[in-house]
Amino acid sequence: MNVKINPLDNLSSEKYFLVSWDQNYATGIPFIDNQHRQLVELTNQLFSACAAGQDAAGPVFKDAMSRMVDYVRFHFSTELKLLKKIKYPDYQTHKKQHDILIKDILAAAKDFNEGKKFVPNYFARVLKEWIFGHIAVFDKNYAFYVSDQKKKGLLAEADLEIQV
Repeated sequence: MNVKINPLDNLSSEKYFLVSWDQNYATGIPFIDNQHRQLVELTNQLFSACAAGQDAAGPVFKDAMSRMVDYVRFHFSTELKLLKKIKYPDYQTHKKQHDILIKDILAAAKDFNEGKKFVPNYFARVLKEWIFGHIAVFDKNYAFYVSDQKKKGLLAEADLEIQV
């Protein structure tokens, strides 16, 4: 799946950033790191939609939220396929973390679509904290596992390739 990231040019000439990609988030697995960069872009798009003001934010935020939900599902599915393939010992805990975020995102999207009191800016910040906390802790854990297994000769680069 290749999700096209569209800039929010219709908001203003200025794009607002909540988070920037940093190599500290890198797992060393290129396709995972590329997907994490997409999550950074989508998080910034959500934040930009919030910065557009109440009238403009609604439709733009709804579109950005929809793309975020789709991409998070895609990324988590891909990541879990990899973890299963490499027999990651903490797979179930990692999957539970994904399930929690997906449940929270879907609940927030439902609330937003139903017109319930919802603060998009707050949601974008919470999403940023959750995603990057997850990458910094849980994804780094499997990155260390992969690195260790490669050093021991138990995993090769070819083992890290999956069909998406």
